[in-house]
Amino acid sequence: MTNISALPLSMVRQAGDLVFISGQLSLADGKVFGDDIVTQTGRALDGLEGHLASLGLDLTDVVKTTIWITSKENFAGFNATYAARFSAPYPARSTVVSDLVLDGALVEIEAVAQLRR
Repeated sequence: MTNISALPLSMVRQAGDLVFISGQLSLADGKVFGDDIVTQTGRALDGLEGHLASLGLDLTDVVKTTIWITSKENFAGFNATYAARFSAPYPARSTVVSDLVLDGALVEIEAVAQLRR
């Protein structure tokens, strides 16, 4: 298993008034949590919200997300969970079907947010 904390990356990085949040997975104690797309999407969004909150932001400040899911069959469950957490105006979004590095991971969510003025 990949040791997430040993990877050469920043979980959150600010550049000007933009905040870049690295891909969020459904993790608990460094291991994949949940075996279905709804659970994993919810947990990944929880992680995203936690990073945003640390900067005084929330999901309404997100302007762009990039999503990786491992199967087209998981899109509906992912999309319903995502839609329940975001509101209009929704962030711009790209969704890609791809393998993920961490075994058992079904979704990864990366985001760009804008700092409040």
